[in-house]
Amino acid sequence: MTDLHYDVRGTGPVLLVVPGGAGHPMGLGPMTDALAGRFTVVTYDPLGLAHGRLGEPVSDQRVEGWSDGARRVLDEVLPAGESAYVLGTSSGAIAVLDLLARHPERLSHVVAHEPPCVGVLPDGARHQALFREVYDTYRAAGLQAAGARLGAVLTESEPEPHMDPQPLTPQEESANPMALFLSRILRSFTAHAPDLTALAVSSARLTLAAGADSRGQLLYRTAQFLAEVTGSRFVEFPGGHVGVAEHPVDFAGLLAETLVPVGDSPSPQTT
Repeated sequence: MTDLHYDVRGTGPVLLVVPGGAGHPMGLGPMTDALAGRFTVVTYDPLGLAHGRLGEPVSDQRVEGWSDGARRVLDEVLPAGESAYVLGTSSGAIAVLDLLARHPERLSHVVAHEPPCVGVLPDGARHQALFREVYDTYRAAGLQAAGARLGAVLTESEPEPHMDPQPLTPQEESANPMALFLSRILRSFTAHAPDLTALAVSSARLTLAAGADSRGQLLYRTAQFLAEVTGSRFVEFPGGHVGVAEHPVDFAGLLAETLVPVGDSPSPQTT
């Protein structure tokens, strides 16, 4: 069993944050600072990249592995009989959907922001194939070319022509969170099929979210569709796919209101 890596700040009911990308909590500080007055914010770092493990080898990742790790974090920080609030973004949003499907009794409410589980869409197989092409581009041409290809997939636009190949060495890859996301996370997470039946059962505890700047894009459409098929709420957040870093204070304010509406008490909830 692997070690757990997470940070805790603030006071109040537990709010577990599962970052996107490779799980490196880069850029989340301003948002968690804004939330720390209302919540005990627990930021999970699945690969330990912010805890001294950046540069070490990383194996191919599974959604269930991140979900199981998140549950273990809750087991460590959450008093017996209480449930937590949860925010997951991007790849982290897929993990928290799995966490809710398998362990709803531990969760008060989950916000899943732009989860790239595109297989749920009617044209999902095509988009999953496009994500696999992003991986192939990374292996063949390197980080910059793959980033451009990924941007085209997310905005559903025509990709730019390949630039000069610049593949990374294994050492460079292990030290770069974006490279780790492209090489070890992207394919398996975008291929993941969430348990829609279980999520529908827990729909009162689930909010799907997308950024206002993502309107008309793939992951906005995915979040809306997931909300529809599970009977869950859909909320539009500030910014785009990385709105949590673009507008941290506004994002934190809307997140707090989504989790604990005005008039409700943010006291620990029992299951």
